Amino acid sequence: MTSKRNPDRMPAAPDHAPGHFATLTFERAVAAPLSVLWHAWTAPAARAVWSAPTPSVAVEFLEADTRVGGREISLCKVDGQPDIRCECGWLELQPAVRSVNYEVVSSAGVTQSAALVTAAFSGTEERSRLVVTVQLSALADDIEAGYRMGFDAGLANLTGAAERTMVLQRVIQAPRTIVWNTWMNPETLPQWWGPDGFSCRTTRIDLRTGGEWVFDMIAPDGTVFPNHHLYTEVRPEERIGYTLLWGENGPKHADAWASFEDQDGATKVTLGMVFRTEAEFQDAKGFGAVELGLQTLGKLERFVTSC
Repeated sequence: MTSKRNPDRMPAAPDHAPGHFATLTFERAVAAPLSVLWHAWTAPAARAVWSAPTPSVAVEFLEADTRVGGREISLCKVDGQPDIRCECGWLELQPAVRSVNYEVVSSAGVTQSAALVTAAFSGTEERSRLVVTVQLSALADDIEAGYRMGFDAGLANLTGAAERTMVLQRVIQAPRTIVWNTWMNPETLPQWWGPDGFSCRTTRIDLRTGGEWVFDMIAPDGTVFPNHHLYTEVRPEERIGYTLLWGENGPKHADAWASFEDQDGATKVTLGMVFRTEAEFQDAKGFGAVELGLQTLGKLERFVTSC
């Protein structure tokens, strides 16, 4: 996983470098529900928030498929250094219990290390705990130190992100294709989006990767809330990732995603948001964002089932 190495400490592997094996263990207590920690660990939009170990590292995701058999490919970029490529393959995913993935790190086409990463989750709806075990095979000098530093930094980022993440779910009694098409249709999305009594007034809407939705949400009392969604990922009938801005080209409010899963002919919709700051997360909770978000998903279900 991209957060797990320190690119500043990644030397090139010498020819015929001897292998070095190590088992590393990391533990974190997180002031967030167990279910939220799981989504922060696995959802690609959330992983993009916390994956860079330091501000000097930019992470570019080339591929992200969080399913057993799926893989994640990313590039760690540091000015003046070769890009570091990380391939993560998901071997086991037991929601809120355990994940297992392999990780291969390379630079300039040379493999630096391979690892098996096991993450164990426990906790309640109040607090949670994560234990990560890394079985590392290193081909370059000082990779173990780089892994320790990278994992420590990445898990610190994860802890902070999870503690400002909101996750809402609803099972909608309609096939996934219908739910997806209702969400990703520029004609229908504005008709149901928002809590009970709210309406949408659209300026621009383009529901594609790289597209945007500029709109106002209008409360029952006439209060106008400007919104701007920037779509960073669209995987048909699977998930969307987007950034929420306070008004057109305004400051970022949150990184968000929505995922869609089949469930016995119905569709489980998960809506997640990683708020920019802990203060914004607490403010959102304070004004009822959880209840208002669930109302939005309820409006989606009513719209879908009434068509």
